[in-house]
Amino acid sequence: MKVALLQMTSGIDPAANARTIVDGIRAAADGGAAMLFTPEMSGLVDSNRKRAAAVIREESDDPVLAATRAAAKEHGVWVHLGSLAVLAPDGRLANRAFVIDDRGEIRARYDKLHLFDVDLPSGESWRESASYAPGAGAVVVETPAGKLGLSICYDLRFADLFRALSNAGATLLAIPAAFTRPTGAAHWHILQRARAIESAAFVISAAQTGSHEDGRETYGHSLVVDPWGNVLLDMGEAPGIGFAEIDPALISDVRARVPVLAHRRAIPEVATA
Repeated sequence: MKVALLQMTSGIDPAANARTIVDGIRAAADGGAAMLFTPEMSGLVDSNRKRAAAVIREESDDPVLAATRAAAKEHGVWVHLGSLAVLAPDGRLANRAFVIDDRGEIRARYDKLHLFDVDLPSGESWRESASYAPGAGAVVVETPAGKLGLSICYDLRFADLFRALSNAGATLLAIPAAFTRPTGAAHWHILQRARAIESAAFVISAAQTGSHEDGRETYGHSLVVDPWGNVLLDMGEAPGIGFAEIDPALISDVRARVPVLAHRRAIPEVATA
């Protein structure tokens, strides 16, 4: 099974970002991929909250989602839309991922659970919780490539989520991201490989890259990692599309060699002394 990853430098214009995604869907289909994966915040990267608020819509009115669904249907490709900023009914925002099938239908949604509130040594400060509401649960969805467990960016650091996803049958883990350069250089590859190894699952992580219109810098290096921890694809820092082959037989092979899922135990209450 061939999958495609779209590495983007999304900007402040959703229409331009939608065109990039549609072009990526076409390229994925032309390259023989059954499914395309896009980064976190594929439709809009803008740290100016006032400016961003003018273009963020409810899911039903989001033009990027509509364009993606139409292109998925036209080209017969499944799409994991890494995430969009969408307006929730309570007035807050959701950082929401979508899995769209080859008929353009939405098969699954996932709202980012862990929000990125940090002050980095570089001087960057991020407060996702100032605008976004956290999600309420984990999601696994059946796709042509296998059972896909959903997560977004900062979720990568919380192993319990991926334990829950693999316990629920996930054989692939999607980790779309917009990692900062400092945290990416320090932790991106290590954590991606760790999530693949501990879950004995493929990790597919489409990422934002480069210098964005709002001034931020993202790390890139969209990855596909196999269940043994081997990196099958590393897209470096250039935007564009990449391809990788997913072999489901490797999952059962790795899980037979090191049966970590079968050996998992519920952790009892921790005693302190």
